[in-house]
Amino acid sequence: MAEKKIRVLIAKPGLDGHDRGAKVIARALRDAGMEVIYTGLRQTPEMIASAAAQEDVDVVGLSILSGAHNVLCPELVRLLKEKGAGDVPVVIGGIIPEGDIPGLKQAGIAGVFLPGTSTQEIVDFVRTLAQKRHAENNNS
Repeated sequence: MAEKKIRVLIAKPGLDGHDRGAKVIARALRDAGMEVIYTGLRQTPEMIASAAAQEDVDVVGLSILSGAHNVLCPELVRLLKEKGAGDVPVVIGGIIPEGDIPGLKQAGIAGVFLPGTSTQEIVDFVRTLAQKRHAENNNS
């Protein structure tokens, strides 16, 4: 049986209008053989959680440069649980102060990528998360 293609939703939450990083990551994930759904700019946590649940994605990736990560990320994790997609890991990248990372991880964020992280490191991390999710879902 063929391995299930990894599905990743990439989103830009909040009011930040800079999406070059999100597009670079989306392209890297596609080039690695994943299916990528890019929701575009200025998405609310509700819009992102709804899209993730509807699209049955394996991982959600957020690009955040606005400084609103401490509000947006926990809200997204809460909404994913509410919509029955609480097992979908969320990763973020962007301008995140290192001091905020422990709180984000405690809030349920699976990974935080800062400027300078290689696209290959992100691809590998997303692949590992998706494979772990597939394995857990097949065992339950």
